Amino acid sequence: MSGEQFTYAASGVDIDAGERAVTLMRAAVEKTNRPEVVGGLGGFAGLFALDTTKYRTPLLASSTDGVGTKIALARQLDRHETVGIDLVAMVVDDLVACGAEPLFLQDYVACGKVVPERIAAIVTGIAAGCTQAGAALVGGETAEHGDLMDADEYDLAATAVGVVEADAVLGPERVTAGDAVIAMASSGFHSNGYSLVRRVVAAAGLDLHTTPAGLDRPLGEELLEPTRIYARDCLALVAELGVGSVHAFAHITGGGLAGNTARVVPDGLAAVLDRATWALPAAVRLMEEHGVPREESERAFNCGVGMVAAVAGEAADAAVAQLVAAGIPAWVAGSIEPRADDGSPAAHLVGTYR
Repeated sequence: MSGEQFTYAASGVDIDAGERAVTLMRAAVEKTNRPEVVGGLGGFAGLFALDTTKYRTPLLASSTDGVGTKIALARQLDRHETVGIDLVAMVVDDLVACGAEPLFLQDYVACGKVVPERIAAIVTGIAAGCTQAGAALVGGETAEHGDLMDADEYDLAATAVGVVEADAVLGPERVTAGDAVIAMASSGFHSNGYSLVRRVVAAAGLDLHTTPAGLDRPLGEELLEPTRIYARDCLALVAELGVGSVHAFAHITGGGLAGNTARVVPDGLAAVLDRATWALPAAVRLMEEHGVPREESERAFNCGVGMVAAVAGEAADAAVAQLVAAGIPAWVAGSIEPRADDGSPAAHLVGTYR
């Protein structure tokens, strides 16, 4: 029998660091509490007392996602306070696409080494995103995988749960010819296309600390801009105009504007989106200047639109006015039209960007 003594810390898992990380993040997490949250941080499960008397026929909705390779830029710049917002946005903005109100979220952080301050920065960002979305952060997990990941490596995932009335579910079943397609501006690349972005940055030798022509801040800051969270404003739009007028939302993520809008267009109809209604963001043009074809930009990036809504034509002006008043740049970008019987796509872009 070997006389060597083995410890968990020597094997790459520092329990004390994990406990310190929880202490550092506790205040931020507790600020996300909703009245329905039962208990506090530190239990084996998060408890949420859903008040079923508030609903006629409630349906629970869930969504799971991560941040992807945008994390590599956060590591490169040693900026970890915004990727948590990205994480929340990716799941709650998927939830609201069906009309669901986000209720609570749980996160999972896998890392090579628990650095308490870094983990606290990440989770504080998650808490900030939950506050923006009106969702409670009821728990999570930080896992130290020193034998699988480098010390500064980490990855993020989250699951959010929401609720929607069965007779208020939004989607293609409600979309009709004559609907207007309302575009809501993105805050940047959001959390998609970063494998391509990073390859362009590396191949072109772009400096993340300098400001390229056309941008008004260093490239690194532009690329780390957190994803806009639309959930509360989309729900407010439904509450004000009703499901008779707001028919569907599409969260513009991987696959681009046309690809994601097509997911809420029923058979026989098509969403026709006019590029001339908005300007292509300067950061996207920068990627194109360094070798990304326009067709690829429109598949990989959101190209300036992070969410779209299909609304009754007569409600379009009211919808745009409400979103703009709430601080979400919005405009009528197109319409739902009969689809030609020629194999044409369910959503496509026409015209030229401003």
